[in-house]
Amino acid sequence: MRLRNVKGSRETIAANNYVIQTPEDYKGKWHDFFQNNNPIHIEIGMGKGKFIMELAKQNPDINYIGIEKYSSVLVRALEKRPELETDNLVFIRMDAENIVDVFEMGEVDQIYLNFSDPWPKDRHAKRRLTSTQFLARYNQFLKPEGKVIFKTDNRPLFDFSLEQVEEAGWILENHTFDLHNSPYVEGNIMTEYETKFVAEGKPIHRMQISREV
Repeated sequence: MRLRNVKGSRETIAANNYVIQTPEDYKGKWHDFFQNNNPIHIEIGMGKGKFIMELAKQNPDINYIGIEKYSSVLVRALEKRPELETDNLVFIRMDAENIVDVFEMGEVDQIYLNFSDPWPKDRHAKRRLTSTQFLARYNQFLKPEGKVIFKTDNRPLFDFSLEQVEEAGWILENHTFDLHNSPYVEGNIMTEYETKFVAEGKPIHRMQISREV
């Protein structure tokens, strides 16, 4: 998918109080940043922010951090952020490959991956957010009992992800190839892409994974 450049997006992000400009400075200090000991949940590849903003609204006792690589996408979330009258959500613009520079061991309670870039070429497999390489990154900062929840409409990516979970030695707690016709749809919050795909009749695949404690 080609992303349209939004003029001035980098400048807007650099000047926005909801964006953490030097997130590596808070590694191991995120609870101090939020000024509480509430759980920390992150969404990697948050897009325009519909999903994580709804989570933050529904769960004021959880701290949320939305991570997005593309300025032209993140700036759209910033347009809506002032409507959320809570202080439990901030954003980071960064490449997820550098995520271990931002969070300390055991600092994150839950990770959401929603409709991630499938990187369809085999040579790019390690860039997929559910690859063994990324699972190894999450292992460095996710709490021992922490969860990763992944949703996608892309069946080849989902099949790949199932294989990677087993290869990495993680636990597949549950999964479905048709979320909206499964028990796991209860409490589900839809992203922008999910809303579109469901309207088109496309099945949504979902998994929840963890490691042995």
